[in-house]
Amino acid sequence: MDKKLSKLMMAFAMVVIIGFAGNAMASKEVRFVYVPWTCVTVKTEVAQHFLNELGYDATSMLLSVPIAYQAMATNQADIFLGNWMPTMQSIAEPHFESGNVESFSVIMEGAKYTLAVPTYVYEGGLRDFSDIAKFGEKLEYRIYGIEEGNDGNEVIEMMINENMFNLGDFELIPSSETAMLTQVQNFARNQQWIVFLGWSPHWMNKIIDMSYLTGSDETTFGENDGTATVYINIRSGFDQQQPNVANFLNNYLVPIEMVNEAMNMLHEDSALEPLEAGLTWLRANPEIYRGWMDGVTTADGRPAMPVIEALMAH
Repeated sequence: MDKKLSKLMMAFAMVVIIGFAGNAMASKEVRFVYVPWTCVTVKTEVAQHFLNELGYDATSMLLSVPIAYQAMATNQADIFLGNWMPTMQSIAEPHFESGNVESFSVIMEGAKYTLAVPTYVYEGGLRDFSDIAKFGEKLEYRIYGIEEGNDGNEVIEMMINENMFNLGDFELIPSSETAMLTQVQNFARNQQWIVFLGWSPHWMNKIIDMSYLTGSDETTFGENDGTATVYINIRSGFDQQQPNVANFLNNYLVPIEMVNEAMNMLHEDSALEPLEAGLTWLRANPEIYRGWMDGVTTADGRPAMPVIEALMAH
């Protein structure tokens, strides 16, 4: 009887030990989701790399915008660094209202996301949303977007479906970021007319002579002609479970100049990876990553700064 009791107690002890070990491992898990936009990829890979250096098990999944929110809402992911507002409001707001996802902190200010045209089109008279329909034939009644399910595409579809700005006869042409911009460049070579989704930061602003349209309001791409703020969103409760990571995220304000320059590097060197482009810029601007480490520790409680300084020295 004593032997049986002893074996049961030992078995129970092993379960408890394994349970504690599992919790310890789980406490180091950080799961990012990101979308196939270069700017979000750079920010995500840099954050993931820093957290891994600090002793966390940081991973990332590439998803569409709606699926990224669903992943956070169902505890399949923890962090999304690409909540462009106000254009993502229709996708994000239901998850905020349900209490499953939280808008945590600002990651980038002064961004832009709205419709754009090559400058020769702008100079030809297409300067505002209300001008698009006037040039329907020149545009072949098409507006070029990016990947399926993207919030910008949803805004364009809403404008078409509701005949806003007399766009009822137009068609949205969805594509990838790269394919859309290739199309814009091809059209520009032949001085053909095109309207497309444009945003900043992005290398398109450097290599394409382009102009953003006026006319956006709170029902489309937001007021101030599509000026956007980008937020960090988290799975609800993540900041309580991971207060040190939450501290890092609070500090993680990314300058537009960093993303613009990193994206330019990537465009000019196809062999370069997004992470290395981001780290290259940070090594030249160390005050930025040092600010991110304010009050942050490693996963086991040591000061984070010496670890990151050692990383950035290589």
